[in-house]
Amino acid sequence: MTRIHIYDTTLRDGSQGEGVNFSLQDKLNITQRLDELGIDFIEGGYPLSNPKDFEYFQQVRNLTLRHTKVAAFGMTRRKGVSPAEDVCLKALLDAQTPVVTIVGKTWDFHVLEVLNTTLEENLRMIADSVAYCKAAGREVFYDAEHFFDGYRHNPEYSLRTLRAAQDAGAAVVILCDTNGGNLPEEIAAAVAAVRKALRVELGIHCHNDCDVGVANSLAAVAHGASQVQGTINGIGERCGNADLVSIIANLGLKRGHEVLTAGSLAKLTEVSRYVYETANMNFRSGQPFVGASAFAHKGGMHTHAVARNASSYEHIDPGLVGNERRILVSELSGQSTILAKTTKYALRDDRVLMQRILGLVQDLENAGYEFEAAEASFDLLVKKAAGLYKPWFERLGYRVNIETGRDGSSPLTEATVKLRVSDRERHEVSEGDGPVNALDGALRKALLPFYPRLAEMHLADYKVRVVNARAETAARVRVVIEWRDRDAVWGTVGVSENVIEASWLALVDSFEYKLFKDQETPAN
Repeated sequence: MTRIHIYDTTLRDGSQGEGVNFSLQDKLNITQRLDELGIDFIEGGYPLSNPKDFEYFQQVRNLTLRHTKVAAFGMTRRKGVSPAEDVCLKALLDAQTPVVTIVGKTWDFHVLEVLNTTLEENLRMIADSVAYCKAAGREVFYDAEHFFDGYRHNPEYSLRTLRAAQDAGAAVVILCDTNGGNLPEEIAAAVAAVRKALRVELGIHCHNDCDVGVANSLAAVAHGASQVQGTINGIGERCGNADLVSIIANLGLKRGHEVLTAGSLAKLTEVSRYVYETANMNFRSGQPFVGASAFAHKGGMHTHAVARNASSYEHIDPGLVGNERRILVSELSGQSTILAKTTKYALRDDRVLMQRILGLVQDLENAGYEFEAAEASFDLLVKKAAGLYKPWFERLGYRVNIETGRDGSSPLTEATVKLRVSDRERHEVSEGDGPVNALDGALRKALLPFYPRLAEMHLADYKVRVVNARAETAARVRVVIEWRDRDAVWGTVGVSENVIEASWLALVDSFEYKLFKDQETPAN
């Protein structure tokens, strides 16, 4: 089993993605998580580029890292300047990281047109920079920028740049598809040729501009690369970098390579979502291996087959990467889906009830409901159909009033709710930033004296979608609300021509589901 080293550049290349901005503390926290995952190398940034990256290298020394090595990233010396006088190389050494990654030009076009220097001077710049950092006691990785484009146009010179780094003492030479424009067969052929020409360890660094960054990385490993660079979730400039999540899973589970540390593959989903949260990005539900939909089954035939043998529609056990199987309820569902979703109610033998629930789901989805992201509302529907539903409170009415000040100030929203809990009637009023916030506040005022654990639930997401757009402003809307408490996440749905009524229906379902959930799992 071959060991493949994983080099993460989320903190540098990943942070160059549009809309991505990590704080210093974010970078330190991600470093800690990547170390726990078993990433071999973490590229912290370019210490000369900004004060945040400079400070990162000061602060990261205080972290107790059990496995990973931190790398500082920078460029070769400038043309006509000695290594000892070059401010970039000085900053790299001042970062005091065990690894230094130096990027240099491999494509003669860039040497002549971008650096505006000679081909021979570029070779000296590479060799001098690598040798200088190695002499200072650093492990040196050399990033051969634009290698595949340079190799296609002038293979002889591109190989000379790699040999310059190798002969100067680089521990690893990384072949970079910087423009992300190459395909797997091109990557494979070039890596195989370099493997024959060089004795040093090879790495691969792919961008995803043709949507084959992962495939290109796997092709490179198959032809001799033993280090793979990329970012968590593939974030990065333009179309992003190769997604390390998929690369790691494929190398470990499909190719049988040794990656990360023992048992770490099961942390992939957790780390993927942590990086999304830290970067304030939405999860990619269809992301392979770790996405919420990666092991989600919707069609009745699929769910029936998965219930009998999971491998019929799943390429791996989702638990291997820390994910989980999901059975989705929709109008496409068959009785097998309903059966899978209602196992906790022991309704297996009641086929009539199964058919009734399926009919309700299909009718409601025809009216605009959708239960895939609203499993709490589906749970309440099952309870009602099975005669297991006992309301925690009775809804007597609600009213929402919105007033706009004459001076153009923000509108004032006030909600009134009237409920009956047991034999007591509650009539409460609350102001809010909008109708949903005001209704939520009024419901809490009315119910918290009876059910104090409702204070644990917090809104996580609120989505509105037009169901029948042809009706224009009279169209029905679907509101899906996601909630969280200390141990669960759940979603509810409401549909109406009135967005406030749709929100009210979803809100009430949320509160009722929380009460049922707490009844089934009492507080410690």
